[in-house]
Amino acid sequence: MKIALLGYGKMGMAIEKIALAKNYEIVYKVTLENAFDFMPVSLKNVDVAIDFSMPTAAVDNILKCFEAGVPVVVGTTGWYDQLDEIRKKAEAEGQALVYSSNFSIGVNLFYKLNKILASMMRHFDSYDVMIEEVHHTAKKDHPSGTALSLAQHIMAEFPSKNTIKERLIFDKNQPSQSAKAHELLIESLREGDVTGIHTVKYESVIDSIEITHDAKSRYGFAKGALMAAEWIVGKKGVYTMDDILNLDEIIKS
Repeated sequence: MKIALLGYGKMGMAIEKIALAKNYEIVYKVTLENAFDFMPVSLKNVDVAIDFSMPTAAVDNILKCFEAGVPVVVGTTGWYDQLDEIRKKAEAEGQALVYSSNFSIGVNLFYKLNKILASMMRHFDSYDVMIEEVHHTAKKDHPSGTALSLAQHIMAEFPSKNTIKERLIFDKNQPSQSAKAHELLIESLREGDVTGIHTVKYESVIDSIEITHDAKSRYGFAKGALMAAEWIVGKKGVYTMDDILNLDEIIKS
């Protein structure tokens, strides 16, 4: 399989390492140095593109992939306000796209657990819910895309939670902040070189319930993105990791 890496930061490098170990070929890379030279013709002889770039570049990269007729896997977040437009274009033109706020298999299992837990906890109004996420100090966005996805899953089950309240902190010893009844609090802690820790907490005066995903390295994200790239080749349409992992069918079985 011949791959183009649209973005060659830590994630791009991790994907490259795994791809080369599987005897795939990286035939094109978009880096900070050549980003302005990237054109649809750059994708000739490419089977699939994998985008881990910047929110400001993602949509333009997707459109160039569409123009070249190359399926694209997008791990960049921060562009979902244009998702409906991209989806319509993909469906109208027979293009192929996989997007996810997190391609880690473990995180997508965590997403499913979060949805199931939220569907149960909504029946018990003695509990309040919040999200904590921890990342390295170089991470620019906050809350993380993963935390926002977790929040969306929770808010779908809790109509009373209609607003996200975010708090960015740099000291884990700072006391937690309270939120109003209609607010879902996300606390974003930036420290050290943490790959990513996400915790959903339900708290009552009697007890607490927590589920946590702790990413030990970027390997899980890179492995999942490459799995998505293998899966999307030859398909048409817009997909997520839900479609690839087929977790609903696994639960039924």
